[in-house]
Amino acid sequence: MATLSVNINKVATLRNTRPGLNIPSLLHCARICLQSGAHGLTIHPRPDQRHIRYNDVAEIAELLRAFPHAEFNIEGNPFHQMMEHVRRVRPTQATLVPDSPDQATSDHGWNLKRDGERLGPIIAELKSLGSRVSLFMDADSTDWSIAKSIGADRIELYTEPYARNFAAGDPHAAAPYTSAAKAARSVGLEINAGHDLNLRNLPNFIRNVPEVAEVSIGHALIADALEFGLAETVGKYLRAATGQDV
Repeated sequence: MATLSVNINKVATLRNTRPGLNIPSLLHCARICLQSGAHGLTIHPRPDQRHIRYNDVAEIAELLRAFPHAEFNIEGNPFHQMMEHVRRVRPTQATLVPDSPDQATSDHGWNLKRDGERLGPIIAELKSLGSRVSLFMDADSTDWSIAKSIGADRIELYTEPYARNFAAGDPHAAAPYTSAAKAARSVGLEINAGHDLNLRNLPNFIRNVPEVAEVSIGHALIADALEFGLAETVGKYLRAATGQDV
């Protein structure tokens, strides 16, 4: 079974459309996720604070003190203010993503042949702060040994291509991820996955990529919560993360 980290960015996006009301409450929704069995929370603060605000980071870290077994995962580009947040709250996991400040959403993984050397010192600092380090990677990468050599603990497979191909009916949509996970595990990396995973495609992904230790899911989960309610939706995703069709 893969653990489930709920990305709560979209809750913050909705809240921010009506400044001053604090509706929905980010902390209340985060608490519901954790009380419903989610194994952790993910946020991706961006420099423009379009969803997660600066003060949210510390408040979520404080909330998680009441859930000592839950993970706090902060995603972002370490060259664009992410490190400031990590130094303040020392999350369980830091997921490094090569996105630009104005990017709508993450859409590619690291090229470690190009970026590995400058990531090395950052990874060393993150580990000195006590954070596990995961690198956002494409399934067709061949940089697994480099990831391990510069100190990464995990890689997060970028799953949007899988989700797109699965929706188009491709029976082999998960095949590149099966191969990537095996290759990454062979050099000692653990496997996370995320981006556009949902109740329809997650069970198939888990069955085909059983090496996955953790999935991070936000947009689809929050959208499903509009239909099923947040607590029930978290339960559905927990079942899907076992490979069970929901």
